[in-house]
Amino acid sequence: MTVYAAMRNGVLAVDDGDDRSTTEGLVDYRIECVDAAAEHAFCGTFESGLYRTIDGESWECVGADSLPDAVTAVRVSPHDPREIWVGTEPSRLFKSPDAGKTWRELPALTSLPSSDEWSFPPRPATHHVRWIELDPIDPERIYVGIEAGALLVSEDGGETWTDRPEGSRRDNHWLATHDDASGRVYSAAGDGYAESTDGGLTWQHPQEGLEHRYVWSVAVDPDDPDTVLVAAASGANSAHRVGESYVYRKRGEDDDWSRVGDGYESGAGLPTGQGTYRYVLSSGRGAGELWALSNTGLFHTVNAGDSWERVGVAWPGRFDDATARGLAVVGE
Repeated sequence: MTVYAAMRNGVLAVDDGDDRSTTEGLVDYRIECVDAAAEHAFCGTFESGLYRTIDGESWECVGADSLPDAVTAVRVSPHDPREIWVGTEPSRLFKSPDAGKTWRELPALTSLPSSDEWSFPPRPATHHVRWIELDPIDPERIYVGIEAGALLVSEDGGETWTDRPEGSRRDNHWLATHDDASGRVYSAAGDGYAESTDGGLTWQHPQEGLEHRYVWSVAVDPDDPDTVLVAAASGANSAHRVGESYVYRKRGEDDDWSRVGDGYESGAGLPTGQGTYRYVLSSGRGAGELWALSNTGLFHTVNAGDSWERVGVAWPGRFDDATARGLAVVGE
């Protein structure tokens, strides 16, 4: 198994074998996103475009003649690892059928009715694609989160879109689906958590117990689509700058959210609260397996968050004050 842990200023490729060897790449680039399959990994940067690696150490720029410099979202298709999707700032969507050699823009995204209202508060004259989620069951269904302004759903491979479906959040940071649950979609957004059971066309907002509702990332137990973890803070300042973030878990439709990871000092959890920037979360491969990354390190659970292990990797000191940008877990 390989874990690609992307921080704001570099990417670690961690071989989760007996020696947990670690390779560091893209040092001091401004990292935005990462995704991977067994064959390769892709990393988007804000000022230098898209990069690809096959070994976690050597990264090559791809799509320089076709893609903008600010690549803010990247996804490798679960149906074909050669199919790569990229979102950018300003908000545009691109697709490659051949692992990044050639690219095609899907222009319907930029002409939607809500697009005049899209705006990213720190840079109010622009906006970007923050997340692309490809349905693992239906290859034509795509979910896109615009930061900030809209959730978009396509049922025909990105040729047309449903703009702001009923109940969807406006400030979507992170989206997730589940291999065994057709139509289930989960959204972590600045305006709260949301989930859908009909392929993103309508949304519900289970919030009970979620004391911090600026939600940054979401991951689901690979064995149970009803067990959901989110990383959350009281607002953008706490999440990204001051550093006071938490992780919550919900089990089942009737369950309330409860905090997990708060037992770190006793060896049972992961750091939360003061000094912790918002976590990025990722599902693993087995039942109850999830991963979490923040400025405090890389963590792993095999029981859906009841207990956590800090993964022993060579951790660069400059990561201690950096925000986590993404996690990709590939292999067995």
